[in-house]
Amino acid sequence: MQNLVVTMIQCELAWEHPSYNRQQIGALIAGLEQPTDLIVLPEMFTTGFSMNALANAEHADGDTERWMKEIARENDCAVTGSIAVQEGGRVFNRLLFVTPKEVTHYDKRHLFRMAGEDKRYAAGSARVVANWRDWRINLQVCYDLRFPVFSRNRGDYDLLLYVANWPEKRRQHWRQLLIARAIENQSCAIGVNRIGADAKGWTYSGDSLVVSADGSLVKDAENSSGACTTTLNAAALTAYRNSFPCHLDADDFDLT
Repeated sequence: MQNLVVTMIQCELAWEHPSYNRQQIGALIAGLEQPTDLIVLPEMFTTGFSMNALANAEHADGDTERWMKEIARENDCAVTGSIAVQEGGRVFNRLLFVTPKEVTHYDKRHLFRMAGEDKRYAAGSARVVANWRDWRINLQVCYDLRFPVFSRNRGDYDLLLYVANWPEKRRQHWRQLLIARAIENQSCAIGVNRIGADAKGWTYSGDSLVVSADGSLVKDAENSSGACTTTLNAAALTAYRNSFPCHLDADDFDLT
């Protein structure tokens, strides 16, 4: 494994305005002062956490996916974030993981019933691990963070990645659960959230984090706006796993 340079984009999102959101995020990426391996965008970064699923949904290889492909090619990196995607007559909250050569996607499994997401979107079923520059990356979205069995490390990933629209009201849960997921899975963890307020009146405090496998904070974006870049140390991850191999005593789980 090599070190992985990661850039978190933490920003406000214009409500249901994809072209504006792509433009503002594109400007932040264009302003990066150093090369990066992975750019992480929030959940539903083109629209905000809208339940107008059909109105906002794009088709596979739509405008946003093509835009992400261009970003990946221009920056020789991977870029990831979720959008609403319509496929087979259903709409998914789909996390796209786009590299210069391919697109991997994960459909959000745990839909946030308190906002009616389970009524407007279809749930995914498959666990997805993307491979990029020697790192195995488990793709997750927002509410998935509350369900540790689904994210259990089976020796198949090195980085647990969450994108979110997680309200300020429950920011303590967000921060503590991200750290817990890293510790219990002996994995690095990244959580990227938005800031500002949405059309429903919910406020978001950001708190995008990069966490090492021992639970230490590598980067805390707090409530700042913009791009935040840091490096995940591959050798440190391997050394920690070797020095404290509690995963060898872990219980097995079988999801059906």
